[in-house]
Order: sequence, then C-alpha cells, then structure tokens
Amino acid sequence: MKKTNFQFFATLLLTLLLSTAWSQDSDLQYFRKWNRNGINVFEPSKDGDQPAFDGLKLKLGASFSQEFQSLTHSNTPNYVPEFGNPQYNATRLFATTSSDSTSATLAGFNTAMANLTIDAQLADGIRMCVESYMSSRHHNEFWVKGGYIQVDKLPMFGNPEWFSKYLRLKVGHYMPNYGDMHFRRTDGGNTMYNPFVENYILDAFTTEIGGDISFFPIKGLMILGGMTNGVLHGNLKIDDKKAKPAPNTGDSTKTAPAFIGKIAYDNNFGGLRLRVSASFYHNSGSDNQTLYYGDRAGSHYFMIMEPNRSLQFPDGIPTVIAQSNPINNKDSGRFDPLFHSKVSAFMLNLLGKYKGLECFLTYENSKGRFWQEGPDERKVSQVAGELVYRFAKNENLFIGLRYNKVNCRPYIHPFDPTPRQDASIDRLTISAGWYPLKYVVVKAEYVNQSYKDFLDYRRDGKFNGFVLQTAVSF
Repeated sequence: MKKTNFQFFATLLLTLLLSTAWSQDSDLQYFRKWNRNGINVFEPSKDGDQPAFDGLKLKLGASFSQEFQSLTHSNTPNYVPEFGNPQYNATRLFATTSSDSTSATLAGFNTAMANLTIDAQLADGIRMCVESYMSSRHHNEFWVKGGYIQVDKLPMFGNPEWFSKYLRLKVGHYMPNYGDMHFRRTDGGNTMYNPFVENYILDAFTTEIGGDISFFPIKGLMILGGMTNGVLHGNLKIDDKKAKPAPNTGDSTKTAPAFIGKIAYDNNFGGLRLRVSASFYHNSGSDNQTLYYGDRAGSHYFMIMEPNRSLQFPDGIPTVIAQSNPINNKDSGRFDPLFHSKVSAFMLNLLGKYKGLECFLTYENSKGRFWQEGPDERKVSQVAGELVYRFAKNENLFIGLRYNKVNCRPYIHPFDPTPRQDASIDRLTISAGWYPLKYVVVKAEYVNQSYKDFLDYRRDGKFNGFVLQTAVSF
C-alpha cells in the first residue's frame, strides 16, 4: 500500500474521535484483545455472549517494542569464482570472499517498532480493523499494513440465525488464515502474544487482498476456505493478449489467485485445553509471491548473519546494489526459500495447555520455485516445538524453551556455479518474561543458531547471544 501522509491521516483520525463514541475492548464483538488477554486466542469464538450493540464504537490502540541485543556471529568465508552471462557478454562478481567474514558482535539498541490499530464496531456483528506501522525496521515511515471487515451477523437481513450461529465472513487486505503460528508471532511493535522475542526461521506471514468464510458446525470446530490475489500488494494488469513479457523474464508476469483452507478443533477436556489445526496455502503462479517474505516490519534480530553486500538480478545479471543495512536486510536470522513464483504449503499445529504449562508444536512442509528456475520445484520443511510455563499471580511470569529446525535447498542463481545441495538451520531459544500489567511485557531471551551445509556467506555460520525486550500493547 502507498505511504500514508501522516498529517492527513492524523486529521482524519481526530475528526473521527471527536464525533464517535469511544470503545473499550469489552464493547467490541467477536474481537481478539491486543493486550495480554489475547494470548492463546486464535479465531474469535462464535460461542458465548457478545456485547450488545448500541451504536458505532471506535477503539484506538497501539503497540510499541524496544530491544537491546548482544549477538555474536561467525562463519567460514567461501570464495566462488567470477561468472557472467554470455548473452550480455558481461562478468559480475558473485562471490563470498575473505572480506565477507561475519565474525563480529552486534550490541546495542535496535530501532523501536510501533503499530497503530483502529477497531470499529460498525453494526451488530460487523466489525472493521485497520492496522498500520508507525515505525519499523523495514519502513521507518508511517505505513498502512492493511485492514479488513469481519461479518458475524447480517443485521440488514434481520440477523438470520443460520448465519449468526454458524458462519463468519472476512474480506479486506490482511494475513490469510494459514496456520496457527501467525496468531502467536511478533508483528512489528506487537510482541504481546509471543513468549519469545523473534519468530520462526521460516516465517509464514504476508498480507493479501481477498476474503474467506468460516463455518462453525459444532462447538470447537472451525472449517475455513478462502481466496486472495496471491501477492502483497494490488496487482492491476493490462488486459492485452498481444502484450508480451519483457525479455528474459520468463513467466514472471503470470499471476493466479491463492487458495487457503483450514480446519481446527479447540476444546477443553477436564482442565486440559487441546487445539489442533491443519492448513494449506496454494498459489500456482505469481509475479511476486511473498508468503515467506511478506513481513514488512522485519526481524527483531538486527543485522545478524548478513553479507557485506546485497544483490539483485535484473535481466538475469547479478548486480551489487547496496551495502547491507537493517532496512534492506530486514529478515536477519530467518530463511526465505524464494518461492516467489509458485508455492504450495501445508502446516500442522498442536496446542496443549494444562494450568500454567503450555506446549505448542508446528510441522510445515512447502514446495515452490523462483521464476528463473523453470518448472523445477524445491522443497523446504520446518519443525518447531515450544514449552512455556506460566506461573505466579495470574500467570504473569513465564519461562520458555523453543527448538526450531529448517531443512531446505537454497535458491542458487542459474549462472552461479555453486553446487546445488540441501542445507539446514537449527535454533535453540530460552526465554523468561514478566507481565507487570496486562498491557506491558518484559522479556529476556538467549538464542543459539547454526547453519549446516550452506555454500555461500552462511558457510559454517552460527550466532548466539541475548536480547532484552520491553513492549506495550493496548
């Protein structure tokens, strides 16, 4: 979405606030709270009583996070010979040399991240949400993330019971409901739901334009189907069958919708809460699919395991464009499989919670390709397990342990002579935290991550250290 003029947005917001009733969390229907009370809440339940609607309500919310990190990384520099594209009679350096040694300690305060949320109860059972990044690692300026309308009732048709009780419609520009991890992850300044500072190595998160419908046939069961445009932004195309793709772009202009499906069961059994869900996401063709690259806020590990240069591939020629920095290299510590042209993904999640003890498990398997790879597809898989114990008064203290592993075949440019081979990444994280208020969390995290069988700047790569974080969400 386009950069928003802050003064215009602030003026419009002030006008709304002066003419609209304020709302608290408890005034909104079918709503997940942004504070600590939203932890382990997934899709808002259709069960239970909802607040009575007595007119338009508006809730203004915000999230803010600040970290201090001390992380040390290292690698074994690896030299790759120069190569060129004979079609252009050009030679470019595409190498990791001794100057790319990443042995260093990165310590200091990271850029603070902040989100703004506007939630409005428009009618009985109809709610709207608009989310923006006020400041983030990838976008320092004010940036609208997206928004959606959620429909749980049809007051314009007399609130028929068959819809109010069993169905939900959601339309807009938002994260597709793929997997359960996106309900627990850190999103810019909002870290309240995550017992750890950072997200998974393979971080499935994007925003796309589309809609979905959920069916709640019995208590605890949800079945969802949806479709989006398959890209992070709008994708208006010229309808001209005579138009031809630009030279050397292959089928990179091909676009197709993305399809999403999910089934989840969530219930309590004698004090033990169990939730299991299975999801899929499929996009058969895109000019820029970003399921694993769509987080516009970026990682909360700053500049860890990054090369000393960034690369792009216009017309198939690798070209040095800029020195690495926190904005260009926003996904430090994560892995992007570069499934930018086609992707099929499956995720299985399990949550178990008994009193203060909580276990969350993830298995994910995906395959796809970058457009330069032709019809061949690569695969990537991920497993993750979290064990969290919440204790003290109202469970306002917690300790956590997470193990995360990714097996992959990294993308290698067609002109790069580096051998194609499988690789893996392992991460172990230990955390502890305190909620002094339901709107505030303080965390300390130790992380140890290693890279195996990579042949680029990540060869024998590893990093470890600690991150301290303070965050507010309301």
